[in-house]
Amino acid sequence: MRSMADFSRPGSLYGAVDLGARKQALEAQARREGGGAQGASSASIVDVTEETFSSDVIDRSMSVPVVVDLWSPRAPGSAQLSPVLEKVVGDLGGKVVLAKVNVDGSPQIAQALRVQAVPTVLAIFQGQAVTGFQQVLPEQEVRRWLDELLAAVEQFYQANPGARPPAAGAEQKAPPADPDLVAAEQAIDRGDLDAAEQAYERLLARSPSNEDAKMGLAGVKLMKRTAGVDPAEVQRRAEDPSDLDAQLLAADLEMMSGSVDQAFERLIGVVRRTSGDERDKARVHLLSLFDTLPADDPSLSKARRALASALF
Repeated sequence: MRSMADFSRPGSLYGAVDLGARKQALEAQARREGGGAQGASSASIVDVTEETFSSDVIDRSMSVPVVVDLWSPRAPGSAQLSPVLEKVVGDLGGKVVLAKVNVDGSPQIAQALRVQAVPTVLAIFQGQAVTGFQQVLPEQEVRRWLDELLAAVEQFYQANPGARPPAAGAEQKAPPADPDLVAAEQAIDRGDLDAAEQAYERLLARSPSNEDAKMGLAGVKLMKRTAGVDPAEVQRRAEDPSDLDAQLLAADLEMMSGSVDQAFERLIGVVRRTSGDERDKARVHLLSLFDTLPADDPSLSKARRALASALF
């Protein structure tokens, strides 16, 4: 779970492709909805399914904190906590969105968020899980928790004024998105990663320095490498430090889960203890993961220094 200090890193709990595609996805969403921040907060409480998780939780969290209530009709604690969350979030007048997820009906969401018990409550902001709890809290404690969340969000906006969403009704003059970026975002929405990859490659052929396309392409390739992979099997294999392919795949899965520094440290460790073709394979793979993040990400500078030390 990430801290507030990590809010500047884009990303998604539901797919590392968003490390590169989030910006253009939001632009496309804004064009579709035409309402900017006002449209994003039109409903404070929503029921979320696996089909709507990306739009109702990840996309909305880019402009407003989203509290995810992972509940089950089989859990007595859910029956106690959910009404409290609804009441407290409703009193905040759109400052927070409550996303209700029935884990029995949406088990993939619970798996993606690594939920071990219900009720579980997570706060998502800027695409990352930043805080949460797993017990039934009284109303006063829930209010205090949300007050702390909103205070931390405000601190983030003060440190990053350009990230603050426009006020409701404010005129937006965003430049038109590149058609290949739009095509990539649409392909991602329908789950066609091959088409998304082709769209990013077309844009890079025209504009080799386009950072959004570089991140998007790297993110799509990361998703394709991990599609259908059994994390438990990879973890078992990765216990053997000599299994190079398992180490590379384990780093991919760590990136997908948001454990960026852990993924980098794993591959830098591989570089330190290998040589020849194996070292070069690990180095190239690490560089491909670097491409999923913006150039000013603080984890990159740290990892680049560590990689240079391991190589030289």
